[in-house]
Formats: sequence, structure tokens, C-alpha cells
Amino acid sequence: MTDFQQIIREIVSKTSDAEVLGDFDSAAEFAKGEGKADMAKLGVTGFCFGGRVTWMYSAHNPAIKAGVAWYGRLVGQASANNPKHPVDIAKDLKGPVLGLYGGQDQGIPLDTVEKMREALKAAGTPAASKSTLHVYPDAPHAFLADYRPSYRKEAAEDGWKRCLEWFRTHGVTGVTA
Repeated sequence: MTDFQQIIREIVSKTSDAEVLGDFDSAAEFAKGEGKADMAKLGVTGFCFGGRVTWMYSAHNPAIKAGVAWYGRLVGQASANNPKHPVDIAKDLKGPVLGLYGGQDQGIPLDTVEKMREALKAAGTPAASKSTLHVYPDAPHAFLADYRPSYRKEAAEDGWKRCLEWFRTHGVTGVTA
């Protein structure tokens, strides 16, 4: 497939949260079994669809130390494939999540970022309380993607620094620039 929208329609939109979370569990177990992962330092990051999955996996896996979600959708209609969304699982987070969002993102309105901020505050759990959302006012969706017109150098560089520092601060060590 060469058309990004086709990939989204044909693959991503038909994939259930249960399948994706199971795939992540399998990948972590594989890396652990190969001697390439220290499960006591497990972190997760993702972009767009992967940003949403970062929130979901941080609520799913009790071994997660921290996550960094790059412009992941926070709200949505419940469906068979996606029965819950990040705003619904704030209280279930096992590790704190740093959410990085663009103020000009046409697909993730700022009011949904505020709903997530409210859900984290209302959750009152340690991981939710430590989670934070950062908005780059002039950045669109996919501002880290340096191969796309949406790339914003300043936001991308700052976001990457925040990502690495977040992982260092929360015990996902071995992360370097």
C-alpha cells in the first residue's frame, strides 16, 4: 500500500485495542526473552495512532514505568474495536504519560486535550497525577515528522528533549539523545 489513507482504512481502523495491546505484550515478552529488555525499565511511545495506543498501553501493562504520547487521539465513540479511549482510562494508568500535542491539530481539538487534563486530575491516582499534557500552540498534527510538511523544527526538538527527560525521570533509563 502506498496511500496513507488506504493504510488507515484497511489496517489501522480494523484493528482492535485488544489485538494491539496483545501485540505490545508479545513484543515486550520477546525482547525480554531475547535478553534485550529490562522489564523494570519498560517505557512506551507512539505517534498519532501510536500516541493513542501509548495511553492505552500505559493503563494496560502494570510494568510500564512511563509513556510519551505524541498527538494521540484522546476521545472517541466507543466501538467493538475501541471500547474505551484515553479519557476513559486515566484512572487506570500504571505509569505516568507525557502527552505532546499541537495547538493547530485539526484532528485533535484542544477541547479534547482539556478533557484529558480534567480526567487525569479527577482520577487522583499517582500515575494520573504525574501525567502531563504539553501543547505547542503553533504546531499541527505530526509536528515531529521531519519528512512531512507538518514538521515544526522548534516543537519537534523541544518535544524530543521532553520525551528523553520524561523517560529518564521516570526510570526508563538508558535513553540518550
